[in-house]
Amino acid sequence: MKFNELNIMPEILKALESEHYAVPTPIQEKAIPLILNRRDLLGCAQTGTGKTAAFAIPTIQLLSEDIVPKTSHKNIRALIITPTRELALQIHESFCTYGKYTRIKSCAIFGGVSQKPQEEALQRGVDILVATPGRLSDLMNQRLIDLSHLQIFILDEADRMLDMGFINDVKKIIAKIPVEKQTLLFSATMPPAIAKMSSTILRNPARVEVTPVSSTVDIVGQYLYYVDKENKKDLLLHILQDPAIVSALVFTRTKHGADRIIRQLAKDNVTAQAIHGDKSQGARQQALNNFKNKTLRVLVATDIAARGIDIDELSHVINFDLPNVPETYVHRIGRTGRAGLGGIAISLCDFDEKSLLIDIEKLIGKRITEVKDHPFPLLNSFPAVKAPQTSRETSRTGSSNERTLRSRETTRTGSSSTSFSKPRETTRAGSSSASFSKQRETTRTNSSNSDFSKPRETTRTNSSNSDFSKPRETTRTGSSSSSFSKPRETTRTGSSSTSFSKPSEARTGSSYSSFSKPTSPQSSSLKGAPQKKGSSILKKVRMTADGELKEKKSLFNRKFK
Repeated sequence: MKFNELNIMPEILKALESEHYAVPTPIQEKAIPLILNRRDLLGCAQTGTGKTAAFAIPTIQLLSEDIVPKTSHKNIRALIITPTRELALQIHESFCTYGKYTRIKSCAIFGGVSQKPQEEALQRGVDILVATPGRLSDLMNQRLIDLSHLQIFILDEADRMLDMGFINDVKKIIAKIPVEKQTLLFSATMPPAIAKMSSTILRNPARVEVTPVSSTVDIVGQYLYYVDKENKKDLLLHILQDPAIVSALVFTRTKHGADRIIRQLAKDNVTAQAIHGDKSQGARQQALNNFKNKTLRVLVATDIAARGIDIDELSHVINFDLPNVPETYVHRIGRTGRAGLGGIAISLCDFDEKSLLIDIEKLIGKRITEVKDHPFPLLNSFPAVKAPQTSRETSRTGSSNERTLRSRETTRTGSSSTSFSKPRETTRAGSSSASFSKQRETTRTNSSNSDFSKPRETTRTNSSNSDFSKPRETTRTGSSSSSFSKPRETTRTGSSSTSFSKPSEARTGSSYSSFSKPTSPQSSSLKGAPQKKGSSILKKVRMTADGELKEKKSLFNRKFK
């Protein structure tokens, strides 16, 4: 059967003849008549079988048959959603090629580039819109796209969109388009989630399946090299030295892995370029064009390019890393052997990837031919060991030490310790301890202790206690104690304790006292004396500030005299 037997309009036949297309592929032969009859369609065919022309040709013809006045603004009447930018561009190019002798206009929108040119194209009016889910959702939210006149909705590579996590975006888009429309769904594989979604969006669909689900192209030769992971780059360079490899598409699992391969090949004078998600759309398109034009021999890609790359006469596909998903292997090697041409797929497998290889061979239903004669055979028969992660070190000492101006540090000592200006620190000692200007600190001693200017403390003593002008302070006493102007302070002693935040000082023996005598000689017996509120607060602030400074200096000189 030829294209002219499929009831295709002359303008499209003329375009097909100019591209030297005469005989349709099986998917085209079955799908085109059904779509021209305005049937919903579920198409399942492996990559490289001509799915794009199978829906592009009848879509152009159906839209051309509808009479639209020349003077009216073009509305979007057909929408094609596809997972990747590269595939969106190629579908757009196919519509331009098959419809170049018609009045049908098409446009492609995708992320990674400025949306301004895309907005201008939409404002001029298009009949067919090819879009990726992300950019389409953005423009719809900005009210720059009107889909109220939609007649044909096409979902291409549905299983790939499921793998890439776009399926929820697709469902939101479907909810905003008209219910009365013709829907076409194409997928290389048919996982349960896609089968379930197809039952909700398709109405009495015709099913077209030209090959078994996930079957590989029989004319593609598949070969396997067992190699240690650290020798993969050397083995790749050894394989690329074969002059029979005219063009090679190398697939890696990660973006960083692709960049490392490019650097390794550059050291050995092998020109190569990479395309992956971190590359700009301009750089990706330029590398792809260089590869298509035969000016670039080696192209390294992640699975973002496993679909959507349509390269004529691609001789070799090399799986540097085996894919985690077995179906992805089918899409990778499908880049070669297109349109009935031959090709070779080479896979490099280390010990850790043997389980992935088993899944792949189970899916394709046959064993991949192993190549044993190469200079880098597999030697390791055990999984790769990951490097241990280092943890933070904790410093612990059992003798006297001094650390200054260090934060978030814990010191445990068995003798006397002196520490200044350490935030968030805990000191535990068996003898006398002095600590100044420490925030959130607790000091516990078994002998005489003095604390000066500590915020948020409560005073607890076993002797007499005197308390004057203390805001929010709790005092528990068993005997006499004197404490002035200490907010929220805690002192635990086994004997009498005297603490004054006052400027002058007196020292006797091992214990010490600090006094700032007021001008009035009766200041020592101020208990119950009436004071003015304003003057009391002001005096307390001044006394506290002066007392803190002098007490710190005094005790510092005493300790290090």
